[in-house]
Amino acid sequence: MRLLSLTDAWFHGAVSLEHLEGGIKPWRIPFPDYGLYPPGGIEGKAEICAGVRLRLRTDSAEVAVSFAPLAEEAAMDCVAGGALLWTLHLPAGATEAHFGGLPGGTKDLEIWLPQNTGMTVTGLRISAGAFGVPLPDGRPRWVTYGSSITQCVAASSPSRTWPAIAAEACGFNLTSLGFSGNCHMEPMIGRLIRDLPADFISICAGVNIYGAATLSPRMFKPLLIGLLETIRDGHKETPLLVITPVYGTIRETELNPLGFTLPMMREAIRETVKLLRERGDRYLYCRDGLDWLGAEEEAFLTDGLHPGADGYKLMGRRFPGLLEGVYRSADK
Repeated sequence: MRLLSLTDAWFHGAVSLEHLEGGIKPWRIPFPDYGLYPPGGIEGKAEICAGVRLRLRTDSAEVAVSFAPLAEEAAMDCVAGGALLWTLHLPAGATEAHFGGLPGGTKDLEIWLPQNTGMTVTGLRISAGAFGVPLPDGRPRWVTYGSSITQCVAASSPSRTWPAIAAEACGFNLTSLGFSGNCHMEPMIGRLIRDLPADFISICAGVNIYGAATLSPRMFKPLLIGLLETIRDGHKETPLLVITPVYGTIRETELNPLGFTLPMMREAIRETVKLLRERGDRYLYCRDGLDWLGAEEEAFLTDGLHPGADGYKLMGRRFPGLLEGVYRSADK
């Protein structure tokens, strides 16, 4: 096989790329500002490759990606023209993913990196006589922010997370800021989204704030207002969708240590969006997470909270319906 020159041009869905001796490591924060995202780069979640992929145009019958030894078992996908060709399940310590038997002729490929662990890519190889060039992504840029339900560790593979499925259905260039256990509306996240290029932004906040009791009912709305207004500093007219929490079983009725339930959070989110719309933000929208995954879908929840592989597929298929009157109409 022939080794291609490893450059930034192959990578998509990362916020920044760290150049190490022998490889490139994707990050979902600006790596030079690592210390500004405590603790430890959003508790280690910023280095996880959720939504990150390599894009190439090639006529090769095989593609191999090499990387530093995996810290844990993971999956990688090879997608062509939106269709999943191969999923490779890799053990901890693996250093290569080889996708063989690819369709003949020139094709556009996406190699999706794991959604559950970080990765330093050390090489990209194709068949000896084939050509391979980086494939730009000119689709509208979508930035989505959320919790483990957006990172989707339990999805069947990285291109089967709900954001990946939704991005393909909607024709979006995805940047996923799903941070498992760590969606707390920190001010630096607002600054990050403010500074990222985006044609559409979505936020799914609440469940981590409930679970970790990081914000009280007194502070939830002020922090949400601050997050949205900070984003608006860089995206004055970008359609911005805030989705209230999906169904959360006992979290619907059980007060957390600070006296919050998910219904209380949903109401606070609706009130906040209504307030900002009344102040003139006509590109800000709210959708009810219960219309996305409600009590009638409780069977999809593997632990009373996380939708599991089938639930994430359902959410991905349903997501375009949430955009009715949001992205497309606002874009006209």
